[in-house]
Amino acid sequence: MTEDSNRAAIIAIDGPSGAGKGTVARAVAQRLRYRHIDTGAMYRAVAWKALHDGVDIADADATLDVARRARLVVGDGVVSVDGRDIAAAIRTPEIDAAAAAVARQPRVREVLIAQQRELGRGGGVVMEGRDIGTVVFPDADVKVYLDAAPDERARRRSQDPAHALGRAGTAVGDVATALEARDHSDRTRAASPLTRADDAVEIDTTGLAIEEVIERVLELVGIRDQGTGIRGEP
Repeated sequence: MTEDSNRAAIIAIDGPSGAGKGTVARAVAQRLRYRHIDTGAMYRAVAWKALHDGVDIADADATLDVARRARLVVGDGVVSVDGRDIAAAIRTPEIDAAAAAVARQPRVREVLIAQQRELGRGGGVVMEGRDIGTVVFPDADVKVYLDAAPDERARRRSQDPAHALGRAGTAVGDVATALEARDHSDRTRAASPLTRADDAVEIDTTGLAIEEVIERVLELVGIRDQGTGIRGEP
């Protein structure tokens, strides 16, 4: 990536489920007047579309076809497939599991990574996921890796109204088991495994107020802006 004083920054926020990526990324984007892209929603959307169309997600060729033909719109809270709003429909335990399976498929990842790069190409974006700083935008202007203790992540997810697990009041122990399985899937997949980029700033959010984490990320953006001339707003 070539640094350009007329280009707003690309901010990559990675980490496992429950570390605070979504809340932090949305808030940072709002403060900077940037776009917020949740790349995980793209994998969830493909999984939802496959299940909706009766496609076996274990069939790599069929799932790839779904990813190629689906018209995805993802960003700033909007998630739609072929014009249908699925923002709420993709936040269920069934889609959690299906999305993890879809995300392990290298050719599907190639399709979605190309879309993600196009979405962020012009800068002025906070993009969250599990491989943004390592694969999607390895030269992102600011890279952050959020993590937290497993029990803390499970507690947060169990209380998160954006997920069906939280709304159903599922026990924290059950959520912890689900998160452990997702972590294993993400960290062991052959394509774009979840890992911290060497040059990412890691923030352990355990015990931190969300505002503290947001301010820390904004501080990193400010430091970067001062050193490169990259603008804080598009």
